[in-house]
Amino acid sequence: MKKFSIVIAGGGSTFTPGIVLMLLNNLDRFPIRQIKFYDNLDSRQKQIADACEILIKEKAPDIKFLATTDPKEAFTDVDFVMAHIRVGLYAMRELDEKIPLKYGVVGQETCGPGGIAYGMRSIGGVLELIDYMEKYSPDAWMLNYSNPAAIVAEATRKLRPNSKIINICDMPVGIEERMAKSIGLKSRKEMVVRYYGLNHFGWWTDIRDLEGNDLMPQIKKHVAEYGYSLKEEIEESQHTDASWMDTFSKAKDLYAVDPDTLPNTYLKYYYYPQEAVEHANPDYTRANEVMDGREKHVFGECAKIVEKGTSEGTALEIDEHASYIVDLARAIAYNTHERMLLIVENNGAVVNFDETAMVEVPCIVGVNGPEPLVQGQIPRFQKGLMEQQVAVEKLVVEAWAEKSYQKLWQALTLSKTVPNAGVAKELLDALVEANKDFWPELK
Repeated sequence: MKKFSIVIAGGGSTFTPGIVLMLLNNLDRFPIRQIKFYDNLDSRQKQIADACEILIKEKAPDIKFLATTDPKEAFTDVDFVMAHIRVGLYAMRELDEKIPLKYGVVGQETCGPGGIAYGMRSIGGVLELIDYMEKYSPDAWMLNYSNPAAIVAEATRKLRPNSKIINICDMPVGIEERMAKSIGLKSRKEMVVRYYGLNHFGWWTDIRDLEGNDLMPQIKKHVAEYGYSLKEEIEESQHTDASWMDTFSKAKDLYAVDPDTLPNTYLKYYYYPQEAVEHANPDYTRANEVMDGREKHVFGECAKIVEKGTSEGTALEIDEHASYIVDLARAIAYNTHERMLLIVENNGAVVNFDETAMVEVPCIVGVNGPEPLVQGQIPRFQKGLMEQQVAVEKLVVEAWAEKSYQKLWQALTLSKTVPNAGVAKELLDALVEANKDFWPELK
């Protein structure tokens, strides 16, 4: 079997060790000859890379490892780019969340004004990675899970239309695992789903087991009572925080709005924005939870590994959600025609919706990339919500490309999370000031 060369773009991310452990755990399915890390922050990457080098030497000593800040070194001779960058790090995420809350608006990293601010930072970073890949390894594929995925996907569609990039999100994967466990299945892979929407903005319409039996009634019964919470909650390490528990239980209220479908959890920010603001602590947001929780944990564990010179006894955990990335890479490499939820240009997958919208739908994946499965016509309720949200995402990308203050103001005004154009303008001015080192200068 061919062995693959991978570069993880965002080598200093707190998710990188979990992804490395997941890759090492799947070498029988996806053999690797080389893992490279690329980041533009050497000191942060080095803390993660030094520990991961020890992990790799212990578990798969034949894999060549390199960590670099040099794009040519990183992107030469690679088959896959696994990208999860965060432009501005958690410090800017904290502002994305706290600035909107000052104006009584949802403060969340991928939804509403915070997602728009993060998107304006992410677009340039992701386009830069695509350009490096196309220059140094033009046959490679980029598997991108940098957030906010919806805005990034629209930017790549519009500004790099011929690039070999697939935009993915593991949130539906996590929800599907919960659905499976709630009805006694071992894994989401025992389910075949139909789903449509935008990233962090979608609905399941049909879920069956591998024999074709309808599982929706059982799952709906659970969701109506518990949301996506499990009766005996056993959480992955990054989802133990109280904010996630609230999110999973809130799904029962989202489900009540349209009992014909099952909702993505992020819809709570659009269905119940005022409630999300009321429940938020403006002085201690999700960014603070992550910095005090996962960030300290991961960097602390990496420091212990380096200090001891061994990973024995480490509390670092395999990122099981990231196995989705291996499934995707395998589907492309081995033409497996696996069925996966991906973010792709609509082109008729949702019949009564904008052809150019980047929608999240099931796709069959092979050597040529994803082929979307037609989900048919969607109801007026979901269509209306999606049209409003996709217009926001398109306006953000146009604002970035044209350096347009006006279009970014329009995007914020159109967001369902923002009450009016006046608040949108005040918010925009505050976000412009906070992001002056990251955004294009708007005119």
